[in-house]
Amino acid sequence: MLTTLLTGLALIYGALLLAACGWQNRLVYFPQAGSSDDPTPSALKIDYDDVWVPTADGERLHGWFLPVSQPRATAVLFHGNAGNLSHRLPWLPMFQQLRWSALLFDYRGYGTSTGKPSEDGTYADAAAVWRYLTETRHVAADQIVLIGESLGGAIAAHQATRAQPAALVLHSAFTSVPDLAAELYPFLPARLLARFDYDTRRAVTNARCPVLVIHSRDDDIVPFSHGRRLFAAASEPKQFIELRGSHNGGFVFMRREWVTSLDAFLSRFIGPGYGEP
Repeated sequence: MLTTLLTGLALIYGALLLAACGWQNRLVYFPQAGSSDDPTPSALKIDYDDVWVPTADGERLHGWFLPVSQPRATAVLFHGNAGNLSHRLPWLPMFQQLRWSALLFDYRGYGTSTGKPSEDGTYADAAAVWRYLTETRHVAADQIVLIGESLGGAIAAHQATRAQPAALVLHSAFTSVPDLAAELYPFLPARLLARFDYDTRRAVTNARCPVLVIHSRDDDIVPFSHGRRLFAAASEPKQFIELRGSHNGGFVFMRREWVTSLDAFLSRFIGPGYGEP
């Protein structure tokens, strides 16, 4: 009886290991295809340019460029692992308030962008977006702010090690996929099984730009400790903003004082502020 029970448990555990190995792409990426019904910045009465960004390996990334008159900076938003850019509309009023132009885009395989997502692919996407801004839009590197939320934090941080942006903003970001997997799945040898790296902490350590880390103690997906470790890994100048709310509910644009703190920090590196947003 005991042997049968142990054999059954071993088979179940083995099945879990196989599932963890085989389904990692589905655990990391949750893309949503684009639709003609998806809202655009027009829903907020915000002008924008519909753009397509070519990558070095032949993919085409769909995005929105939102210009403002006499911009203080240009923000690039690297969104999280789910949905598509149409789910990031709530960021746009903040960018308008701060008088930042902004570029929102979908990684390969998200929205109407071509291809399939992969770690190397998302890094290539970030490089393509950087080239688009600096070479096609002629935006100076020291006027570009890279903003990454969750998975996008790892991608933005990686790009910050290969360019010299005005600043890097990490919102609800994790230290690495193996670190997070080990916490989410303590019953599995997650570090050994992980086929993704997304080592945000290593990238932050190597980045040579101002770093702003934003995280909530109430984050129910990426523990608050990840934000604190990222902050500890960053070189000066740096700042930490503590939010409130869940992983998908605690956003910097939701409270005026958080936006003011964001503006005050970045104004030290991208020019004078214009007053409270």
